[in-house]
Amino acid sequence: METTQMLKGILEGCILAIISKKEVYGYEMTNQLSRYGLGMVSEGSIYPVLLKLQRQKYIEGIMKPSIEGPMRKYYHLTPQGRKYLKAFMRQWSEMSQGVERILAEIGEE
Repeated sequence: METTQMLKGILEGCILAIISKKEVYGYEMTNQLSRYGLGMVSEGSIYPVLLKLQRQKYIEGIMKPSIEGPMRKYYHLTPQGRKYLKAFMRQWSEMSQGVERILAEIGEE
């Protein structure tokens, strides 16, 4: 299985989790994902997810001036986004525990 296929399903939750800590702009999001070990996520793949999350009203973007150049769009969670993130975290925990049990059992063979 290609890593990108697996990653598509969890990228939304990861992005929401990062945004939940503080307002973040797109390029900074890429750097943070890389810092957490998701360096395979390109800046180009983040923006469609951010747009989708905005359409779903889970995040909002605000243009702010930048010291280093043009204005940047900073994203923050909405109340709906916080609810969605909590649901994602619960589902991820259940699913990842199940996968870990399966893989651990196979590893014992």
